[in-house]
Amino acid sequence: MSEQEGRTLVIVPTYDERENIHRTVDNVLTALPDAHLLVVDDASPDGTGELADEIAAKDPRVHVLHRTIKNGLGGAYLAGFAWALEHGYEFVGEFDADGSHPASALPAMRAALVGNPGVSLAIGSRWVRGGRVVDWPKRREALSRGANLYARLALGLGVHDATAGFRLYRASILDRLDLATVKSRGYCFQIDLTVRTLQAGGRIVEVPITFRDRELGVSKMSGSIVVEAMTMVTVWGLARLLGRPGRWIAARAGTPVVQLDHARGPAQRG
Repeated sequence: MSEQEGRTLVIVPTYDERENIHRTVDNVLTALPDAHLLVVDDASPDGTGELADEIAAKDPRVHVLHRTIKNGLGGAYLAGFAWALEHGYEFVGEFDADGSHPASALPAMRAALVGNPGVSLAIGSRWVRGGRVVDWPKRREALSRGANLYARLALGLGVHDATAGFRLYRASILDRLDLATVKSRGYCFQIDLTVRTLQAGGRIVEVPITFRDRELGVSKMSGSIVVEAMTMVTVWGLARLLGRPGRWIAARAGTPVVQLDHARGPAQRG
């Protein structure tokens, strides 16, 4: 691979996403033609992994990692991160296969990292100025907003969308996060990685996006994922209040996080 092509890897975890995988690959590689894409498939019964292999055979930018166990979104991303670091990528992204993440935002997210060497993570954010969700029931929107508000207050975070799964990391920060100790999954995984990034001294930008509900396939969201996230955030928050932050709580809790406004550029937020 050329030096330019080797800079960015977008990881797409899949489980029964055969209906969506072609469109997802096309959208990502249209938005970032010089990027590579890694499908991490958890032995999908519907043949998603096999279809991904067919796509990869025709496009050298596409790679497939087959896993024999299904242990959650966090496990899939951790496997993808390890693969990315092993293969020397500079920027490593998270992207859902269900069509909810706008691939068109990827260039702005990468620009936020390339143009700001001190920034370690760009989050595609629903809950900053300019961000929004469409096609969501009010109950789900309230749940997401409430979960993020709770995480911000409990952990002292300056991030507005800590549960977001649309992300682009600088690989060097991933290499410092002690990923072998990450046990969380689902929403909790994203909050955990946000905390760890801040704890490791990384700065975060939030790029506003329009988030859409999936059109095809079945959502993997469950009540147990939400319960896990709220339980762990409560535990971490209590540890912080008791003055025992340990490894889980950001040493820089409350440090201002940069919010990226397309029209006005970076703005410091409290």
